[in-house]
Amino acid sequence: PGRTVALTVDGATIAAREGEPLAAALLAAGHGVCRTTPVGAAPRAPYCMMGVCFECLVTVDGMGSRQACLVPVRAGMVVETQHGARGFGR
Repeated sequence: PGRTVALTVDGATIAAREGEPLAAALLAAGHGVCRTTPVGAAPRAPYCMMGVCFECLVTVDGMGSRQACLVPVRAGMVVETQHGARGFGR
């Protein structure tokens, strides 16, 4: 496993292993909800953990709709929960 690094999730600092899937780090830190749906605002969480279902979409370093299960953790990342549909320029 990689070294332990710090990243920010919705304004809070969490520790994770460098290189592990971001979705795994979020779940391990108790962040079960990655996004809400555009219609109805239903909470969504990582499901398939292999990039097929798109339930784990988050904003990483200002870039929206990133699949957390496919993004490796690195030191200093800034992750935000996505709420509803992602608009242009966000």
